[in-house]
Amino acid sequence: MKELNPSIKHHLVVGLLMALWIFAFAFIIKPFDDGTLNFRSWFLISFGFSVLAFLCYGVLAVLQIRIYKKISKWNLSLEIANIFFFFLIYLFGIYAFYKSPILKGGYTFSEFFSIIFIKIALILTPVIILARRYLIKLIPIKEDVLTFTGENKLDILKIKKSDLVCISNAQNYVEIFYLENEKLHSKLLRSSLKKILEDFTFLIQIHRSHLINPSHFKSWRNSNTIILTQIELPVSKNYKESLLVL
Repeated sequence: MKELNPSIKHHLVVGLLMALWIFAFAFIIKPFDDGTLNFRSWFLISFGFSVLAFLCYGVLAVLQIRIYKKISKWNLSLEIANIFFFFLIYLFGIYAFYKSPILKGGYTFSEFFSIIFIKIALILTPVIILARRYLIKLIPIKEDVLTFTGENKLDILKIKKSDLVCISNAQNYVEIFYLENEKLHSKLLRSSLKKILEDFTFLIQIHRSHLINPSHFKSWRNSNTIILTQIELPVSKNYKESLLVL
């Protein structure tokens, strides 16, 4: 997992579904019934545990999004840590509810953990994992728009990343080649290839005078020339290796 859905609304929907699943599971299946609980007690346990699941997941949703915005990345370790954090606060939350005057539960913490909490965690973990993976698919797809600016304030070009073909040096300028209505166009900006490469690290240098968008690489014309979308460019020996992996 390399992304996190940043929508609080989506995560609260997951929290609500979790709460409903816990209520149905606890109230109908009664996985930890010892024969001493009446209808009222089962309803309070089922309702309380489900509400606390929703609240704890809401806390998690806010916390994880703050972390995501701060570090601008997400990975498997963070995902595992966040799910662990949810279960940790959920454990203490439902145990406090279990021992409260409402239920007056008799289990010790270790008994509660082994008899009740582990069962809840086992039925809840697959739901959380599947739901969070599904949330990634709900992230709106945003088209990457590149903004090139020159030394002159009026020198500006905004194009989609997918439309950029290559950039070539032109003395004190760079010439940007891009697609518009499926035709190749170009624009001169007062800048340097070095600056362009620093600003747009996905570009590959194939020659001291040329950078390419690797997604437009088509094939080799010969050992010294490559074919891009609607254009061909020379390749120098010093940069050939970076192209051989494409």
